[in-house]
Amino acid sequence: MLRFVKYDLHELQIKIPMKQRLFVIASLLGLLAGCASPAGSSIPTPYPPEYLPTVVALTARSMGDSATATYVASLPTEIPTTNTPEPRLTFTPGPTHTPTSIPRHSLAVIQFLAPGPMSKVVSPITLRLNIKIGESERMQVDLYGEDGRLLSRTVKKVPTSNQGILQSVKIPFEIRATAEVGRITITTLDNDDRIQALNSVRVLLLSSGGNEINPVGNPSEPVGVITPLADESVSGGVLNVRGDVWPFSLQPVILELISPEGKSIGLRILAVENANPQSFETTIPYKVSEPTLARLTIRQDDDRMPGLFYVYSQVVLLNP
Repeated sequence: MLRFVKYDLHELQIKIPMKQRLFVIASLLGLLAGCASPAGSSIPTPYPPEYLPTVVALTARSMGDSATATYVASLPTEIPTTNTPEPRLTFTPGPTHTPTSIPRHSLAVIQFLAPGPMSKVVSPITLRLNIKIGESERMQVDLYGEDGRLLSRTVKKVPTSNQGILQSVKIPFEIRATAEVGRITITTLDNDDRIQALNSVRVLLLSSGGNEINPVGNPSEPVGVITPLADESVSGGVLNVRGDVWPFSLQPVILELISPEGKSIGLRILAVENANPQSFETTIPYKVSEPTLARLTIRQDDDRMPGLFYVYSQVVLLNP
């Protein structure tokens, strides 16, 4: 059974030696002195308390500036310079016969400068070209719609030049649809009104909007004839033709001899298996009763709409 004993604190006495008692009292006095600073006192600083956050921010920025200054000081003081010439306008010479994009081929007799294939155009079209005009000194500019209808025709007199003459023609047109494919065809004739040269470019006709002009294609003549030479005299009733061609499409390549009266006196049709540059060698039978200045034409029809797309020609003298 637990018993509770009551002690009187006044009667409880702990006997501690005098020397130890004095040491304990001295230690307690020292501890109280260290903790007895007034509650309202603070550590003195050279800045008012409300300015301390600003001092901290300035100190941090100063440290960053010092690092930046150290890096900048490590950079070379002299920046190397190069003698870069200022851009200057340069003269671009006109078309020349060399170089060409197809070996042994000269520049096209009718060379389109703008618009390029499948450019988007609104009326009027600004046509620019370099042309070696035919013997008749006439240039015919036709614009056809996608169904073959004639939308515009311009006949212009141009002086003959072996180097070619730059020409610019405005082609007005009207279409009912919002857009349709069209074909610009340039034709030159000789003194007998036979086609001397013909070249075409397809464009996208727009009823409204703005022009989007594509770059032109190959500047070379697509056909190169090795034999016969221009104005060469042949006989025996058979003309041997050898050369190369870069077809526009898979339409047949047609070789034809045209008399001064515009009649066909010889014909050969060549099948085209691909649209890559390719060589050909063939014969064209003909029949004449006297020496005849015939025009050898090599042509290809448009594969998308009715009409001719390209014609190359040269004169040969056919003998019986």
